[in-house]
Amino acid sequence: MKRALIGAALFAALAAPVMAGGKGHHHKNYGSHSAGSVTIVVSCYRGPWQEVIWDRPNPVFIDTLVQAGYDYPNAHAIAERVCRDPTLVNNPGSLRATMQAIYRDANSHRRHNR
Repeated sequence: MKRALIGAALFAALAAPVMAGGKGHHHKNYGSHSAGSVTIVVSCYRGPWQEVIWDRPNPVFIDTLVQAGYDYPNAHAIAERVCRDPTLVNNPGSLRATMQAIYRDANSHRRHNR
């Protein structure tokens, strides 16, 4: 009984920083980028490495792309490509320019481009 209690306390102590949203989550919000009246929030999950291994878009990134006029599959594909591009990691200026270029591209499959 004592062993189980000590084990549970140890687990809780080690898991608390992760559950509290500490540094282990590595979410990176690159800010909002506006193109006219549309605001796209570029937000990626970086992971603990410098290399592009676990990088994925956070839901807010995909949701704002959908609000900007993209259908969900295209929004997800754009967000994945942007978050996994090694030249854009920790480079907010290039991220902004890339998202503006994608948004302005007539072939980017936004609903109001068709």
